[in-house]
Amino acid sequence: MITGTCHCGVVRWQFDGLPDQATACNCTLCRRYGVLWAYDFEGERIHVSGPTEAYVWGDKSIGFHFCKTCGCLAYWRALKLRPSGQRRIAVNLRLAEPDAVGAIKVSHFDGLNTWEDLPPDGRSVADMWF
Repeated sequence: MITGTCHCGVVRWQFDGLPDQATACNCTLCRRYGVLWAYDFEGERIHVSGPTEAYVWGDKSIGFHFCKTCGCLAYWRALKLRPSGQRRIAVNLRLAEPDAVGAIKVSHFDGLNTWEDLPPDGRSVADMWF
């Protein structure tokens, strides 16, 4: 299990187990936020708590949730349920302690141009801190 928290500690998330990978996306939002995402489903392997504000844009399919006090982006959450009743969610691994997530491999997603995964480059979260 890994946990993350915003700077002031009001917003928290928990990821049960370890994610298979972290995703670095270059879309117009993710590159500005500088996030590394770990995906699953709300209430299954990912649990979130604390009051947030959400930024919703574009096709209005997801909300980017940030702490109302310190402004840290904690997670994105799908606005609609899947036919299975599950809700897709991704947490920002940069809110976790570095030692807890440093070994997780990073995948790169071209959310700006092609909407496709890019070839792996062998980097892990620890390689992306700076």
